[in-house]
Amino acid sequence: MSLSKIKMNLKQQDEDVKTVSLSSRPWAATIILVGGVIALLLSIGFSVSFGAADIKFIAVWEAVFHNNPDLTQHQIIQELRLPRVLGAAMVGTSFAVAGAIMQGMTRNPLADSGLLGLNAGAGFALALCFAFFPGLPFLFLILYSFLGAGLGAGLVYGIGSMVRGGLTPLRLVLAGAAVSALLSALSEGIALYFHIGQDLAFWYAGGIAGTNWLQLKIMFPWVLAAVFGAIILSRSITMLSLGDELAKGLGLRSGTVKLAGTIIVLILAGAAVSVVGAVGFVGLIIPHLTRKLVGVDYRLIIPCSAVLGALLVVCADLAARMVNPPYETPLGALVALIGVPFFLYISRKEGRGL
Repeated sequence: MSLSKIKMNLKQQDEDVKTVSLSSRPWAATIILVGGVIALLLSIGFSVSFGAADIKFIAVWEAVFHNNPDLTQHQIIQELRLPRVLGAAMVGTSFAVAGAIMQGMTRNPLADSGLLGLNAGAGFALALCFAFFPGLPFLFLILYSFLGAGLGAGLVYGIGSMVRGGLTPLRLVLAGAAVSALLSALSEGIALYFHIGQDLAFWYAGGIAGTNWLQLKIMFPWVLAAVFGAIILSRSITMLSLGDELAKGLGLRSGTVKLAGTIIVLILAGAAVSVVGAVGFVGLIIPHLTRKLVGVDYRLIIPCSAVLGALLVVCADLAARMVNPPYETPLGALVALIGVPFFLYISRKEGRGL
């Protein structure tokens, strides 16, 4: 490469880095983080107080900070509603951060753990566990969910890379749809053959009901470590989102970053699916919305996505209880009502680049 070309490349790299800095809006990120956390706390309080037995906010406050196990309302809050809503927040954070990392690393605006086979892979692993290892502790369910998510991702990337021209956003989504359909069909076949359909129905529909403190205790360290790792990788993911050539020119070890990012995504998707089941589109909607608000710097996108993802799933779970009380609408169906039109909009918008 000639000296003039090297200088041109360096100049282009400087311009790209400056573009990232200029397009970032830290003030918007601050507003989202502060306002989002406040809205999340209010949503959690309202969600805990709402249900078949209406409970006042003062009772929620007392149950959290001055719990009296002899009171029925305090038992309902502590054993049923509080773990449910905290589980919803963790699940939303997991899906949103996983989607943000995937979109940044692949430069694919349609990347999402549900669309790319991770959720179906985790569900397939759970079906195998219910069929062959009934009564398996929740910790092992999470571990098998990680493996299943990895299987789904490996199949999607393998199939998408087999065709000439390599992976494109459209091929990745098509491969994800095919692999998700295959793994979901296998899961349903296992459910019918081994008569575990009722056990899997919760994961098919997607819902937070039944979440308990033991599940949260096991899930929380995984999610916390993965989100913390995502924040550490955020600067590198920003470089990857600008292209592999620019990232390498800036001295980034792209392979190492992609491997670490993939592990984080598998942990987040596996943990979330083991609790809530097949809920898609959270990782598609939230990162897109966040990028529109704060710019393209993933040091801002990832923490804001974590807060907004938690807020979305908590509100969706609340809406699932309010649509047709006392019955519950599947959480996955409510999120899909927002996600499917959003997916079609993004597909049409990005169609020329696919």
